[in-house]
Amino acid sequence: MSVPESHPASVDGVRLPRPFQIRRLGHFGINVASVDRAMDFYGRLLGFEISDQLDFGPRLTPEARAEVGPTVGFFTRHGTDHHSFVIFPRAAVHASNPHYRAHPRVNINQITWQVGSLREVVQGLVWFETQGAKIMRAGRDTPGSNWHFYPADPAGHINELYYGIEQIGWSGHSKPAAVHDIRYTQPPQLPHRSEFDEVNQAIAKGVNLASGYRRATGIPETHDVGGVLLPRPFKVVKIGPVRLFVDDMVQALRFYRDLMGLALTETVDVLGEPCHFLRANTEHHSLALLPESLRGKLGIANGQSLAGFGLQVGTYDQLRRAVTFLEQHGCTRLALPQSLSPGMGHHIWLQDPDGNAVQLYWEMEQIGWSGLPCPPDQRRVWSSNPSDWPEVIDARTDSFMGEVFLGPIN
Repeated sequence: MSVPESHPASVDGVRLPRPFQIRRLGHFGINVASVDRAMDFYGRLLGFEISDQLDFGPRLTPEARAEVGPTVGFFTRHGTDHHSFVIFPRAAVHASNPHYRAHPRVNINQITWQVGSLREVVQGLVWFETQGAKIMRAGRDTPGSNWHFYPADPAGHINELYYGIEQIGWSGHSKPAAVHDIRYTQPPQLPHRSEFDEVNQAIAKGVNLASGYRRATGIPETHDVGGVLLPRPFKVVKIGPVRLFVDDMVQALRFYRDLMGLALTETVDVLGEPCHFLRANTEHHSLALLPESLRGKLGIANGQSLAGFGLQVGTYDQLRRAVTFLEQHGCTRLALPQSLSPGMGHHIWLQDPDGNAVQLYWEMEQIGWSGLPCPPDQRRVWSSNPSDWPEVIDARTDSFMGEVFLGPIN
């Protein structure tokens, strides 16, 4: 895989170095030892809702099924996107996909980036193939409906570039499986019919649109969150950033910066190690690349390539209340240096059942027209101990800027 030569492409009338532009980190997923334990943590405690499930059992031999244990994983969401966080059973996934046998430290099943159109997916796939990138597969997700292709980075992390993920509306139903009457293993010929037309054709065939998956009610709604009763005193409104441990930083930057087109916001010294923070949009970073040599200094000893990932909650007050709620439910807090999160204000780190570091935060610095981050000496100064956090803090110019959560909070 080489650094792409400069051959400008037109993306809907705008000249760019490649025929696509990543707009945001769309969803993310991990392979876990126990789906039940992971769902208790990410579902019951953090609020991710199941939108669909996927059984890896049919992909395995009877002997393999007997060895791996549970084979069902879940697509979950925090908003209307069909899925924003994917939880799969590690043993079943690794047994069904030889890619993971070649990359046993990779516990991530996807790092997924949204582009702006179906044409960008189609042309992006061709462009990646000309650059010699390894493409795992292409076509369309079922469930989820998003058009995509999956390039793997040099360390084996499976990335996805996609367009058009299914939206789950007021009824809470995901799209029924019967709507997916065609299985796409490559992007389609363009132009393609609209999703509205697809749904109309399903209705004409007698498909019951209310037969899709719908989460069951369960946890009582007892917490006032911005005037709405919810099962917990906070609401996750955005996923990311993702942090990776990498052995070859040159190759990692070549992939994420030069091929994917993420912008390098800044390089920061973390405990004596250079760490690179890249962004897809205006957020300070949506991806951080950390040298493997930093692992021991951080005390993250699970041996997996995921160094941690973040979840943004709606407000500062929600974050403070989340700390109390999660402590009351026995969550383990981690002590990680603030330098690991440049451009981020008050936050905490938790340990999930697999030992992954999970960050909860409420604000992230936004990068403007100059492309330059805020000087470090002008950033918010705050204590890493939540007991020292005041009830009220001053707003910064970008405290409420960035990607906005759409629709009612549920």
